[in-house]
Amino acid sequence: QVQLVESGGGLVQTGGSLRLSCTASGRIFSSYAMGWFRQGPEKEREFVAASTRTGIIKSYADAVKGRFTISRDNAKNTLYLQMNSLKPEDTAVYYCGAGDRITIRISDYHYWGQGTQVTVSS
Repeated sequence: QVQLVESGGGLVQTGGSLRLSCTASGRIFSSYAMGWFRQGPEKEREFVAASTRTGIIKSYADAVKGRFTISRDNAKNTLYLQMNSLKPEDTAVYYCGAGDRITIRISDYHYWGQGTQVTVSS
């Protein structure tokens, strides 16, 4: 089992940047593919980005491609999401998840953090 804790959320203006972190404890972090998802107000949770165990292969939702970058530091048991050129529609609670393979499907992630709020003002 692995425990995940997100941090780094906050309030930022349109065009600004934030870097989210997801720190893992428990089982070996490098054993898991990792993903970022988000849930906006009155919306379902949606895929944002994912990384394989090594971080070599990454996948992004079309809505964030070119603006967000997922990365991981297995030595620090930490997953990151660098978010640039933020837009009001990026406002959401951001969650990290751990799973067996890189995928956009929520059901393929077995462990989740509690989420961190990102608010982008216009």
